[in-house]
Amino acid sequence: MYILGIESSCDETAAAVVSDRKEILSNVIYSQIEEHRPYSGVVPEVAARAHLEKIDVMVKKALTDANLSLDDIDAVAGTCGPGLIGGVIVGATFAKSLAFAKKIPFIAVNHIEAHALSVRLTEDIEFPYLLILASGGHCQICVVHDIDHFQILGQTLDDSVGESFDKVSKLLGFGYPGGPIIEKLYHEGDKDKFALPKPMCSKGNCDFSFSGLKTAVLNASQKCVSSQDKKDLAASFQKTVAEIMSFKMKQALNFCFDQEIKINAAVISGGVAANLVIREGLKKTCGTVPFFVPPVKLCTDNGAMIAWLGAEKFRRNEFNSLDFQPRPRWPLGDQI
Repeated sequence: MYILGIESSCDETAAAVVSDRKEILSNVIYSQIEEHRPYSGVVPEVAARAHLEKIDVMVKKALTDANLSLDDIDAVAGTCGPGLIGGVIVGATFAKSLAFAKKIPFIAVNHIEAHALSVRLTEDIEFPYLLILASGGHCQICVVHDIDHFQILGQTLDDSVGESFDKVSKLLGFGYPGGPIIEKLYHEGDKDKFALPKPMCSKGNCDFSFSGLKTAVLNASQKCVSSQDKKDLAASFQKTVAEIMSFKMKQALNFCFDQEIKINAAVISGGVAANLVIREGLKKTCGTVPFFVPPVKLCTDNGAMIAWLGAEKFRRNEFNSLDFQPRPRWPLGDQI
């Protein structure tokens, strides 16, 4: 069985072909970083136009790389939310059109759920497992009991962690995208120079907050008199975020223990999962609990995770009609 996955929720136009045997036959991505770099962030209208220009090229390349044609595809899975609605509409409409033309099933995919399940494409992980989902637009921690069954333990009360990296990088004048830039600066600066707050870490819950941390960075930046000072501040920010993530993972592990939820693993997924500093901290925190992270190429937005969730749903005969409405918001587990 071969599933074509199409992703266009933010600033990557992606397509992939995945089999139900966990084979990634192709996984192609067009990144819009250069289009958005002048604005130090993603501009929705620019993103939507870029998706429209590139989506057919990406799908054709995905099929070519997989050495398949549309006649070999058993179903088309397309991101239908959440995300920037203009881009979501472009990808969802293209996916529906292919399914209609070839008379094969269409599967509407929740982009965030695809991140949550992506680790099962490369690892043999059984439900339930503990998950931190961290990206440019989302930050939450949950127990993944099954497909479409998520027990939310906590989530950000303001900005996502990925968004915070971008904003801090812009504030300090280091550019976009902020995540990889600040991770690099972590190794060039003094991570202990600035004592930054860890919001929500004095409370016994799993919620996140990053607005106060960003304000603290802003205040500290006014005391920076050299480029090295700014590197030190960036390194201190990276260290603090990693400590916050580890603290919340520990809280979630304690919750599972107290509630006698026998998790099989702990996972971080989403774009921020590519951050090695955060990964290392979480792995240490998990101790004897098996800790997994998807490969870096599956952490950022990609078509393979969309296709894989499509494959998981195909096995359960979970298909969608072509009038399924794309949506900018789509909470985990919400099937309306």
